[in-house]
Amino acid sequence: MSHVWGLLAHPNREMRSIRQENETLSYHYTHHVLLMALIPVVCAFIGTTQIGWDVGARQTIPLTLLSAAGLAILFYALILGGVAVMGRVIYWMARDYPQRPTLRRCTVFAGYVATPLFLSGLVALYPLVWLCVFVGALALVYTGYLLYVGIPLFLNIDREESLRLSGSTLAIGVLVFEVLLALTVVIWGYGYRLF
Repeated sequence: MSHVWGLLAHPNREMRSIRQENETLSYHYTHHVLLMALIPVVCAFIGTTQIGWDVGARQTIPLTLLSAAGLAILFYALILGGVAVMGRVIYWMARDYPQRPTLRRCTVFAGYVATPLFLSGLVALYPLVWLCVFVGALALVYTGYLLYVGIPLFLNIDREESLRLSGSTLAIGVLVFEVLLALTVVIWGYGYRLF
């Protein structure tokens, strides 16, 4: 959690600090990912049970506590899986570089890069679909910036090569994000009938 403010305020310096640390995967998950992933889950739980999804035409669909709890667990698992998938994507993308980091370091890096996406989950306290998508898109742009800043430091490559690699990684990340977003909409918007 100590890197959250640094990633937002001074990402270059914070990425250097993250690179110098040798976090284990279990430490990273318990001290960052598991906690940060709770932000969108808890906010969506509160928003959908207290206010309900605003689907337009002045109609909201609130969820029962039991429905929201089941969906929250599923949503949490999807987020954690998304971080793991992106760690593997970064590891795969770095396969041609002589100083290829380990899968563990790539997953730690992916967890920190996802910080803006985790924080964007605060908007789910008022679950208005267009607002959630807009804030998620802004968070995705900043996540792309963190990739651009972090990849040269992380892989020891020049900025020009970093732009290509971070762009490719971001494109795959956007696909993962879109799948998670679609699953989230299905789960939170329509999944209330499942539970």
